Amino acid sequence: MEGDEATSPRVLDSKRDATRYRVLVEIAARQPAVSQGEIAEALGVTSQAVSDYVRALVDSGYVEKHGRGRYEVTKEGVDWLINRTDALSEFLARVSDDVLGSVDVDAAVATGPVSDGDVVGLEMRDGVLHAVPNGGPATAVAVTDGDAGAAVGVTDFEGVVDYDPGVVTALSVPDVTEGGPLDPDRIREYVGENDLVAVAGTESYATAAAAAIDVDVRFGTVDAVSEAALRGLDVFLLVSTDELSRHTTRLRDDGIRYEVHDPIGSGGGGEGSGAGESGESGKGDESGEGSGAGEGDESCEDSDD
Repeated sequence: MEGDEATSPRVLDSKRDATRYRVLVEIAARQPAVSQGEIAEALGVTSQAVSDYVRALVDSGYVEKHGRGRYEVTKEGVDWLINRTDALSEFLARVSDDVLGSVDVDAAVATGPVSDGDVVGLEMRDGVLHAVPNGGPATAVAVTDGDAGAAVGVTDFEGVVDYDPGVVTALSVPDVTEGGPLDPDRIREYVGENDLVAVAGTESYATAAAAAIDVDVRFGTVDAVSEAALRGLDVFLLVSTDELSRHTTRLRDDGIRYEVHDPIGSGGGGEGSGAGESGESGKGDESGEGSGAGEGDESCEDSDD
């Protein structure tokens, strides 16, 4: 074999080479009992064509015939397959990384009719990128057609999509062994005007159900909550105490603003901007102030200090 075969996709040189490769692969997969008719059906060619390729592979020493309908790929045949497969894999990797990777195409929802080649504006709405036919500060070029509401491909991005990241409001739900159910009315007050509601932990799920709160995200909340906030959505997170630190760590790592509230506040029963009702835990909101202090919540501080 020539020394350059390992780096050039010889299997793509011609249709005959490609079919020869595929026939040998099918023989290797089916050996020793090989049906040429089944191979013909799998490749979309005639049985006679497969017979010719098998005969040529036997003559080349890549396949050994052991009787009627019984074939085995030889060591030389295996080496030939490995050689072509490695070269093809390298070629496909180069196409993927160097060619397709250089064509940065994203998807956006069209707000009106868009045609291939149109310059469109880019806006973030409800956490999803939208293509606006009238343009804007951030632009791209459409590479597909689409009507309003359809997903279109966009590339050649210019400018910056202007939007504010969202804020996460987290409410810590005590472990099942630490107290009884929370007041549903108080829980509903925290939901407010948030775009999404997420629950993490069984206690949080049960609390949301008791408060008749519609939940948008129940699984994978560590990733989902941060991703939603990064896309400009405000999120209310009802989170069990044993799950809290995993979420706040991710939010800090991603630079997301968040507030953590303890529904069992302290003090004389009053409340601050984020604290809940007074209780025996002696905790207020994440800032460390009691519920009677009247202080606002501090973002990105640990609740379990």
